Amino acid sequence: MFTKKVERPRELTWYQAAAMLYGDWGTSKAYVLGIAFALMGHASWIFLGLMSALTALIGICYMVICRIYPDGGGVYSAVKHRSQNLAMLGAFLLIADYVVTASLSALDAFHYLNLPHPEIWAIGAILSVGAINWFGPSKGGNIASLIAIAAVVCVLGLCACAIPSLSHVHLAAPTGGFMKNWGSFVGIVLALSGVEAIANMTGIMVEPVAKTSKRAIWPVLIEVSVLTFLLGLAMNAIPNLGDHTEDMLRALANHYIAPWYGQMISIVFGFLLLSAVNTAITDLVNIQYLMARDRELPEAFSRLNKFGMPAVALIVATAIPALVLVIEHNLVRLAALYAIGVVGAITINLGSCATNFKIMMKTWERALLFGSSVILFFIEITIAYEKRSALIFATTVLIVGFSLRFMAKHFAKAPEITLAPEINVLTVSEAKALASLYHGSSLVALRSLNPVLLDEAALRVKSRGENSIYLSYVEPMPDFTELPEEVEPSKESMELLAHAQQEMENRGITAVPIWQAGDDAGKLIAMAANELGVETVLIGATKRSALMKLMRQDVFQSLARRLDPKRHLLITG
Repeated sequence: MFTKKVERPRELTWYQAAAMLYGDWGTSKAYVLGIAFALMGHASWIFLGLMSALTALIGICYMVICRIYPDGGGVYSAVKHRSQNLAMLGAFLLIADYVVTASLSALDAFHYLNLPHPEIWAIGAILSVGAINWFGPSKGGNIASLIAIAAVVCVLGLCACAIPSLSHVHLAAPTGGFMKNWGSFVGIVLALSGVEAIANMTGIMVEPVAKTSKRAIWPVLIEVSVLTFLLGLAMNAIPNLGDHTEDMLRALANHYIAPWYGQMISIVFGFLLLSAVNTAITDLVNIQYLMARDRELPEAFSRLNKFGMPAVALIVATAIPALVLVIEHNLVRLAALYAIGVVGAITINLGSCATNFKIMMKTWERALLFGSSVILFFIEITIAYEKRSALIFATTVLIVGFSLRFMAKHFAKAPEITLAPEINVLTVSEAKALASLYHGSSLVALRSLNPVLLDEAALRVKSRGENSIYLSYVEPMPDFTELPEEVEPSKESMELLAHAQQEMENRGITAVPIWQAGDDAGKLIAMAANELGVETVLIGATKRSALMKLMRQDVFQSLARRLDPKRHLLITG
């Protein structure tokens, strides 16, 4: 079988990417402030300053990564061009990060919401998010963006009220030697995870990707780095500050403004953290699906349910974070499990790119990536040495992951040898390149072999004195930010297009078969029609259950909404 490039609409603007990034990256201040004060007291300010500087440094590194890999710069997609084994190592460490991100975010959300037994609520929330995602990746993008904006406004208001009190801040110098202070610093390196998310979005960003990603990263980087440090200073100005490991932002709001503001910021950040749970679970499903499509995990991880969601991957993505909370629900110890995965994944990504001399980049950029990867490497070694539970957790993930990979390679059922139909399906860009030779004014959107639809299309072509027509088929694929760059068209899609092409040839018409892959068939059909400049799109009506219509976007509505007004849509029963 041959592979075809997956052409995805590039519609993600910089402000949408920034909102999605903040929903992951911006949540760090909800727990890192409390953990820092619990570990280092009034000396926490200097460590928070160093962490903010490191966060900014890594953010700048990822601006370079996004420019280099405009079709997906996450650790798995970027590093596999260099070494598949190294890419797998990075991917499994990223899985460890996503698992604990879901667990930690859910737990802290219910600490902020001030509910009893937050670990039980957190487990219930994770299972509920998994159940919602069963019906397709949970969108909620607009809601998440509104929550992110509300969180930024709340934090800015808190900073504005806290800054006048910074003259009363109680700052202490770190005590002990270098190794003790290094260990303390490593204990709060928690604000890095979200930056990997921006690299996964480059495949759907508005071009030029370098400009879009940079504009998305800068405002979030400044907010996360500067405001976290300012709030860290403000934290040290509160007299007799007690233990607020799980809800330091609420304590700051109560002190500097009023309890009502503390309640409001708790609700906003509680929902922001729950949004991060959804993002982590979706990303966890995404990376499993991606590896399964590359035959690095058993095929079962890529099989879609009838709603277009990888069922096995979703079950794993939901069950493991819930299991982690059953075993461990202490925020500080969860933070150690969290850091070892994200630091390891980012270290591999930056180090691999810095030492890949086939990549064109400036000398200072290569030096920046390499220097940052060295710092993160020593942080990773320190976590592994000092946090034995984190080392055991990461090792367990790697053993299970590479065992599944071994099974996929050696024990998977050998694929049946089938002869593919003799047909050369085209992507939209390939069909556009051939438009001068085979150009038709009509496009037929196929989901099954529909003789009535083909008859209608043939009559229309002949009535216009033409002899060519486009046939379009959309291969179902989940709507994730990161997907394989190339995919083998399924045997079913090849057979359908081959039969439809033969039917049109029997009617004396040349048919150009177009293959696309994605979740929103209506959007992709409209994109093809607009790109190819056809006048009419013909589509057959199908019977769908009420549940399917409720849980999935209707193809007709999506197609009609995105189709250029100059083009006609004909629906054949």
